[in-house]
Amino acid sequence: MIKKLLLAFCLAVSIPSSTFAGPTEFKVTITAAGKTLTATFLDNATTRHLITQFPLKLPMMDLYSREMCYRFPTPLPAEEAGISGYQVGDIAYWTPRHSFVIFYEQNGEVISNLQKIGNIDFGSEVFRGIGNIDVTFDISSN
Repeated sequence: MIKKLLLAFCLAVSIPSSTFAGPTEFKVTITAAGKTLTATFLDNATTRHLITQFPLKLPMMDLYSREMCYRFPTPLPAEEAGISGYQVGDIAYWTPRHSFVIFYEQNGEVISNLQKIGNIDFGSEVFRGIGNIDVTFDISSN
């Protein structure tokens, strides 16, 4: 019995976790105002739910001069939501109002019930002062 357990442990340690699981992140293109950005989405329940709907075109509101926001009519899965600050370029889901958010300015706020989804790799400043606009999300072909 001990030999079997030891063999199972050795196999589990020697085989990469990628053999058993899907990707740990997803590359996503974000298109707004004729510009295309690339983002890295984390592998979590919220992301997995969202990418099943891609390509996804959302009418996003420019809120508080810091974020683009779309409020889904029904809640998304958010098993890892918690209290967190954010970085410029972060993409997150705020559970109380079903809000899908792209942060483009920083004010130092720490937010409860926030599920991190990912981060724009470069160029999130495109959203500054843009106003309400349609934003399209899709899996990157690169």
